[in-house]
Amino acid sequence: MSSNPYESKMWLDAYAEGVSAEIDAPTQTLPEMIAESVAAYGRRPALEFFGAVTSYRTLGDQIDRAAEGLRRLGVEKGDRVAIVLPNCPQHVVAFYAALRLGAIVVEHNPLYTARELRHQFEDHGARFAIVWDKTVDTVADFPADLHVERIVSVDITEALPFGKRLLLRLPIPKARASRAQLTSTPTAKHPISWKKLIDHRRLSSRVAGPALDDIALLQYTSGTTGTPKGAILTHANLRANAMQGRAWVPGLVEGEETFYGVLPLFHAYGMTLCLTFAMSIGAKLVLFPKFDLGLVTDAARSSPPTFFPAVPPIYDQLARAASRGTIELSTIRFAISGAMSLPVATVARWEEATGGLLVEGYGMTETSPVALGNPIGPTRRPGTVGVPFPSTEIRVVDPDDPAADRPLGEAGELLIRGPQVFQGYWNRSAESAETLLPDGWLRTGDIATVSSDGFVTIVDRLKELIITGGFNVSPTEVEDALETHPDVVAAAVVALPRSSGGEDVAAAVVLRDGAALDVDGLRDHCRTRLAAYKVPRRIVAVEDLPRSLIGKVLRRQVREQLLAGAAVSSSGEGGATAPA
Repeated sequence: MSSNPYESKMWLDAYAEGVSAEIDAPTQTLPEMIAESVAAYGRRPALEFFGAVTSYRTLGDQIDRAAEGLRRLGVEKGDRVAIVLPNCPQHVVAFYAALRLGAIVVEHNPLYTARELRHQFEDHGARFAIVWDKTVDTVADFPADLHVERIVSVDITEALPFGKRLLLRLPIPKARASRAQLTSTPTAKHPISWKKLIDHRRLSSRVAGPALDDIALLQYTSGTTGTPKGAILTHANLRANAMQGRAWVPGLVEGEETFYGVLPLFHAYGMTLCLTFAMSIGAKLVLFPKFDLGLVTDAARSSPPTFFPAVPPIYDQLARAASRGTIELSTIRFAISGAMSLPVATVARWEEATGGLLVEGYGMTETSPVALGNPIGPTRRPGTVGVPFPSTEIRVVDPDDPAADRPLGEAGELLIRGPQVFQGYWNRSAESAETLLPDGWLRTGDIATVSSDGFVTIVDRLKELIITGGFNVSPTEVEDALETHPDVVAAAVVALPRSSGGEDVAAAVVLRDGAALDVDGLRDHCRTRLAAYKVPRRIVAVEDLPRSLIGKVLRRQVREQLLAGAAVSSSGEGGATAPA
């Protein structure tokens, strides 16, 4: 192996004042972590949901009761417990209750189609599921061979303040529409209500909990290939990443901060920043079922945020609202952006509106997820993803030979090693061995450069995933959906850049002879098979797709053709596209 030019850890000089080069090894499991916060901050607010506040003491009580309810259902250590919920207090309780029993949480997007959910359930084999009542029928309709034995149905409106629950029941169209967005009555037989699940005494302290090295979470990701896989994350992985986040922001005041949970908790980014990091420091977590400017504006009046993790489009929308005087953001001292590239213009707009800092970080589901970040201070460098977190190492290597280090400043594949790096993929030993090298280095599949002072810039991706709205989209999955349409002979799906940052899902399709391009029809067809964010925003008909000698579609050439076509289309020519 060639010498490693990154051994000097030159990036440490860029760390903000008070940030240590290393964190201590984790000693707490996640249930032990939340129990410590309950003991230390019992009277302080832990959660807020449309104005309804849950204290840490009450949160701890609900976790213990839910854990006892799950134990009575038959949940044991090592069982997988699927959570299919939007952001709500019940989600937080369910997460920690399952972990308290030593079970393995499997997070799911509740807006997934039946096909997408079924694929994941087939893979992880969970017998127990805690599900949003609007999605219960989808899970209940899975075939018997999936062995989903017990389904807990969650009505998230039960967590609303009493007055808001009454308003939802008014016999007027607006109330009915609002209620329909939040809840519905499942037709499936025998789901167990959340209310019944937690109607038990507290779990006995004699019930053994998990160990640090036990699996805590299976987080599904497309990883470095197009097939969704369950990344195995232990209690030690997740606790370490929360500790790294705490170390990265020395200005936080424990027991005093207010985090806004606009990121979905079922996503690795929202899970760590909100479910573990925020809870570990006794913060109040204000939960939103989805990002909505009006909801955030209302909440900010009574519970001003101090820490705001989000993605660039959200920062842009909030900053523009602040410039119009619609919302007050000056209480936000720290904002960390991830999941997609952060435009420098967005940083300037946000910092002018808030007076606080907006910095970009980098991570993957496989790193729990945060591995690098811009320093929270004057050394930050917009346009880069920052420097490695404490206790984290990086290398840039030859993609064809990960043992060969590339010189500083030269592009290569980014490798990461640290306590937050995952343990492999669930039931996929071959993919695990390809991604996780024997000496602990994780192959990210991203092409990066590292400056002489240690700042990392992502310049390309080996993998062909599309990142839209902070979510990974597998091109193969979208191509498969398009090719089930009778008019489509072949399809290639790629990412096209948005001017505001991030990427759009774009498709080039070859149509059968005599067929005309029906963009709206193809998108409607995809919506029955894919979550909304995976549906192509741009669709172009082409005569043929560029292929290699062995017939593989060359997506890079497709992307180049679509980019060139976009330029032509702007002058009034070229193929049809769906509205962005």
